[in-house]
Amino acid sequence: MANTHSPARPSSYDKQVALVLQGGGALGSYQAGVYEALASSEYMPDWVAGISIGAINAAIIAGNAPEMRVERLRRFWEDITAPTAFWPSELSGPLAMWQQRAGALAALTFGQPGFFAPRAFPDWLSLQKPTSYYSTHALRGTLERQIDFDRINHAKDIRFSVGAVNVRTGTLAYFDSEKIKIRPEHVMASAALPPGFPSIEIDGEHYWDGGLVSNTPLQYALDYYPRRSRLCFQVDVFHSHGHLPNNLEDVSEREKDIRYSSRTRVSTDAFQQKHDVRHAINELYKLLPDEIAGTEQAKRLFAFGCVTEMDIVQLIYRPLDAQGQSKDYEFSRSTMKARWKQGFLDAATTLRAAPWLAQKRREVGVRVFDVLHDILVAGAGKAPNGTRPSAIAIAAREPTT
Repeated sequence: MANTHSPARPSSYDKQVALVLQGGGALGSYQAGVYEALASSEYMPDWVAGISIGAINAAIIAGNAPEMRVERLRRFWEDITAPTAFWPSELSGPLAMWQQRAGALAALTFGQPGFFAPRAFPDWLSLQKPTSYYSTHALRGTLERQIDFDRINHAKDIRFSVGAVNVRTGTLAYFDSEKIKIRPEHVMASAALPPGFPSIEIDGEHYWDGGLVSNTPLQYALDYYPRRSRLCFQVDVFHSHGHLPNNLEDVSEREKDIRYSSRTRVSTDAFQQKHDVRHAINELYKLLPDEIAGTEQAKRLFAFGCVTEMDIVQLIYRPLDAQGQSKDYEFSRSTMKARWKQGFLDAATTLRAAPWLAQKRREVGVRVFDVLHDILVAGAGKAPNGTRPSAIAIAAREPTT
């Protein structure tokens, strides 16, 4: 397994570690690369939470022994990208764009093996019309082959949570291994994005992709009561910053990035503000004279306080080149491997920097770090030779994929 050469985790840093994985379809191989870097570091997660493709990656992680997780992630991503395994991988410019469009068209036309397939023609002629363009029946078999659900439900070292939307009520529900028995349909429900994929029935209710309400389970993982101080690696596959579009393809890609990244940003900002207020309540309560601190009003206020400390580390997929509006359903093998590699390099660079080890001010409840953003800003977006700064930082250490 690849070595990230991250600094040893000091005993004084005792926060538990969470890994939060956003939805994003084919972009999810970036998350697998991030996990490969974490797997050989001092920061193995004890809780993984995901939505959509993040739920599938999270289930593969939680549903396998630590030494098997990267291999199982690789097997899943290689299986679903098998039709394009022999496509050239070093294309650039117009040829690369052509290949991406061909991969997206192939996914739309034929689906992806072990994942989804177009509805058969007779389905459209039946009296009960389909409610989706594709069937995800094959995904169940893939999940059952790659994931040990008994391990998820009985593991002592890792917790698993996925989010899905109740179709009838429109509310976001979380399926949590600490509360219920996790089955393949819980993972499938989190990835059931309409109208492409059908809703999944669970105990008499139907569920769609959790990304319809929130594309990241960050708040669930950090706000769950009783709260624990945590280091949370938040892996997003849509980025908020971008260039002014030059054509309609660019417009579609930029719109999709803004739509999904904004939800993550709003969720992160809201949690940070709320948790800092909790710390401020604690600080204020200490200053109250006894006759006020003992009142019912002061006690109610104090109940909203919290002493836990949260460090949020953002890892965001930021490709150098435009990938088009179809990037989240472009499953070509070469693109998958490039995204995986970038996830590994970005995570390894972040682990080497380890900004969360810096001393924290007492009054701060939440710190948010984005090492790659800082590097890109400092390097004006690109290094002199046109490669990503993160790749320069650890060029000698490559992922095993």
